[in-house]
Amino acid sequence: KRLQKDYWGRQLAADPRIIVIHETALSKEGTIKLFKTPHIRDDEQVSYHLIIGRDGLLYRIVPDKNRAYGAGMSAFGDVTQRSKPGAVGSINNISLHISLVSPADGQDGTDAHSGYTDAQYRTLASQVLVWQGKYGIPLTRVTTHASVDRSHSRYDPRSFRWDHFDREYRLAAERCGWQ
Repeated sequence: KRLQKDYWGRQLAADPRIIVIHETALSKEGTIKLFKTPHIRDDEQVSYHLIIGRDGLLYRIVPDKNRAYGAGMSAFGDVTQRSKPGAVGSINNISLHISLVSPADGQDGTDAHSGYTDAQYRTLASQVLVWQGKYGIPLTRVTTHASVDRSHSRYDPRSFRWDHFDREYRLAAERCGWQ
């Protein structure tokens, strides 16, 4: 569940306000297996709300109403939340996390790879529109893991092309009558 209050009893924002784009850096199967493995410690938690396969199919991991653990030490601009003593600030409680399955040549940790498929960009654009319609999240709050990471250790999604996303987003918005 998304946290409603912090350790000190203060109200936390808990409704989705940010969409964070990730990549798996593992195969679809490897990522799903990782997410099904119990992680006892908070700092070892990892999950996304949705994964987009290379074929454009969506895989639900965590329901939107629940918190996913996709962004660790993170902030969007100056927005972050700390829920308990010793915890780092994070935007997980107010974010929706969606991940693109990396191509085979991107499962080695290099700086770049061959990129994502048109089907992945199409599905991503459509899902962003769904979330925008459901939660009122403006396009200015759609970002990447690299942009919100404050540990300076994450740089995904590598090889992400905003121009490809923008093209698919405009087409999807037009199909929905959002233009």
